[in-house]
Order: sequence, then C-alpha cells, then structure tokens
Amino acid sequence: MTTQAPELSLGAEEVEKKPAAKAGSEKKPVAKKEAKKEAKEGLGALSKTEIVKQFGKNEKDTGSAAVQIALLTARINHLTEHLKIHKQDKHSRRGLQQIVGQRKGLLSYLESTNLEQYRELKAKLGIR
Repeated sequence: MTTQAPELSLGAEEVEKKPAAKAGSEKKPVAKKEAKKEAKEGLGALSKTEIVKQFGKNEKDTGSAAVQIALLTARINHLTEHLKIHKQDKHSRRGLQQIVGQRKGLLSYLESTNLEQYRELKAKLGIR
C-alpha cells in the first residue's frame, strides 16, 4: 500500500476564495484624475532628457544653471499640482519650499553672471 501526499498548489484555492466585487463599487472619475492630467501639461509633461535637450548646450549638459533651473521648475509644477489635491501634505509642502529656495539661488547666480540668458530662461519657463 502506497500513500500519496496531498498535492500542494500555490495560490489556486486562494484566488477562488476572494470575495466578488460589490455591486455599485465601480470606480467613478474623480477630480484627482483630472488634476493629474493638468499637471502633465506644460513643462511637467517633458521628461528629464527632453528638458536637458531643450535648455542645455548638448544632451549631456545636466549641470548648467539653465538646465538645473528648468528641471527644478518641472518638479515645482508637479508638486504644486500635487498639493492642490492633497492640501494637508505638509511634508511635500516643505520639500516644495526647499526646491523653490534652491531655484531662487540658481536664478540669482544666473542673473549675476549672464543677464540675457536669465531673462530668456524666465520668459521660456514662465517664471515671474
């Protein structure tokens, strides 16, 4: 007489035991989704490489002040949209303030070294 050990199936029964979705629990479009779409407009929709190509001297120019300012502006725009949805997110708000301060320092450096490039960059990025 040979006895066989019961076969172990990994997850087959667990999948079948999950409760079915409740009637009426369909996801409805929320204002958050619309805000995310709006956040992707403008400079925020560009990837990092596209921003570097647009504002840098070449594709590998990631350290120039103009590129850094453009990248920080994209992050600022993204965080601003995030904070419109999540008003109580204090940690992200502090991070946003730090990024704005960093961009301000880079802008003042660019203004003192190359005034013409500073004015062009502010016009392109829509910074006041």
